Amino acid sequence: VAPPPKRVPLLMDRLFNFLKKDKATSWLVKACIFHYELEFIHPFSDGNGRMGRLWQQLLLMKVDPVFEYISVEATIKAHQKKYYQTLRACDQQGSSTGFIEFSLQQILEALRMYSSSSVTEVKDPVSRLAYAKHEFEGRWFSRKEYLQCLKDISAPTASRDLQFGVKQKLLQKKGEKNQMQYRFYSIDS
Repeated sequence: VAPPPKRVPLLMDRLFNFLKKDKATSWLVKACIFHYELEFIHPFSDGNGRMGRLWQQLLLMKVDPVFEYISVEATIKAHQKKYYQTLRACDQQGSSTGFIEFSLQQILEALRMYSSSSVTEVKDPVSRLAYAKHEFEGRWFSRKEYLQCLKDISAPTASRDLQFGVKQKLLQKKGEKNQMQYRFYSIDS
């Protein structure tokens, strides 16, 4: 049962303070706790589940930027019945432990699906560049290194991808012809 509406601001304030101030809990677990607590507090008349999953995803990105490309929500949707059963059971028990365990299982499944998916399935330059960004984060790289990262593309495709990245201001470039180097823009560059 959701708390009375007049308690929502206080409970949300406590939840955000937990995120900011708790140093003992890992961000991975914090993401799961936040998801559960947001659904329990129920601050919105509709969409609390979606908001809980969104916040979980955003907090997971603090753990590792790879979560920008991993859909934990898709694994939750595949186990939707268990998801709602676990939420109800935790509400009745007054403890988020079962939900944290369920969420960690879903995160692990999503990571396994991501790691087993082949880069060969990446068919567009945006996806290939997003994949490469994690390989080359913060450093200069050559077209040859880009090709090694994405083994199943041709040299002309690599050149088009890199030109696209420069044109879209995703990449910086320096050098000439076969000495050309690229680097992904970062917030501080």
